[in-house]
Amino acid sequence: MGFAAQQDQWNALDVSRETLDKLQVYADLLVKWQAKINLVSNSTLDDLWTRHLLDSAQVFPFLPNQTKTLVDIGCGAGFPGLVLAIMGVEDVHMVDSDMRKMAFVREVARATETPVTIHNCRIDDVKETEFADVVTSRALASLEKLLGFSANLRKPDGTCIFLKGRKTEEEIREAQKNWNFEYQSHGSVSDHEGKVLIIERMTRK
Repeated sequence: MGFAAQQDQWNALDVSRETLDKLQVYADLLVKWQAKINLVSNSTLDDLWTRHLLDSAQVFPFLPNQTKTLVDIGCGAGFPGLVLAIMGVEDVHMVDSDMRKMAFVREVARATETPVTIHNCRIDDVKETEFADVVTSRALASLEKLLGFSANLRKPDGTCIFLKGRKTEEEIREAQKNWNFEYQSHGSVSDHEGKVLIIERMTRK
């Protein structure tokens, strides 16, 4: 299923033709590389515009005003961080320890002329600290673990935006045992069970 199948959702995001062309390059490269490297689940390839590209792009409207630096932890094949960079986020850092997936991210960035900073390492090994306005992640870990992962990366007043699944409310309750935070939960446009979870003012108990 390609872009045309959910044109209304993309129109709502006000994505330019140039950006959509770059996302098409991304999609084409994903299919090509997937034949040799397991970047995403094979079952999602036929619907990659929804399952991966739109799923990532829907984060863009929730970014705080004046967002400059965004860190995507456990980025895998580049979702959502690389999509957000293509859409215009200024300073995007991609973090993942998988060398092959990061080689793919570099190739998409090169092919789409999208500047990103690659951290091919474990999250705990990123040298910069407290530098991100926003930390994103998708399908990496529980909310409690994600808050721990992001603690040293985000600015004290930074925001976390996580793409979560049907267990979102359960994860929130579990995380609240060890963290204080404010949050908003928005329904996903790409998955009827998914949520876009926005976390602010995080402190450990």
